[in-house]
Amino acid sequence: MKKMLIVEDDDISRNLLKRIFKNDFEIDVCESADTYYEKHSGTNFDIIIMDISLKGSRNGLELIKEIKGAKSYTGTPILCLTAHAQTKTRQTAIESGTDLFITKPVQNSILKEAVESLLNSKRERDQLKIL
Repeated sequence: MKKMLIVEDDDISRNLLKRIFKNDFEIDVCESADTYYEKHSGTNFDIIIMDISLKGSRNGLELIKEIKGAKSYTGTPILCLTAHAQTKTRQTAIESGTDLFITKPVQNSILKEAVESLLNSKRERDQLKIL
């Protein structure tokens, strides 16, 4: 089964995401960069859903940049799902390495389609590497 990491500090949002994807993914969750490093650093995930506002010393954009810089996560898509809708935030997220930026609230069907699209793109890139 595919593995998903949800990095979200809001319990309601985290539980909603788990419900949406529970049939398609083995799901790990954390609420901060600190808990990510304690529990999940180095774990291979097929996709990561990341909020910007997190508890602790670093926000989601800083964590995205760190994750994208790690060799073990090369090619792992990160979907930034946030309530921050400002254009500057979107641009900063993209510069940090976000593969897709979506603002909350979002329809479940659109979120599922976005995740599937990111996974399909990753599969296509992986297939090209084999050739």
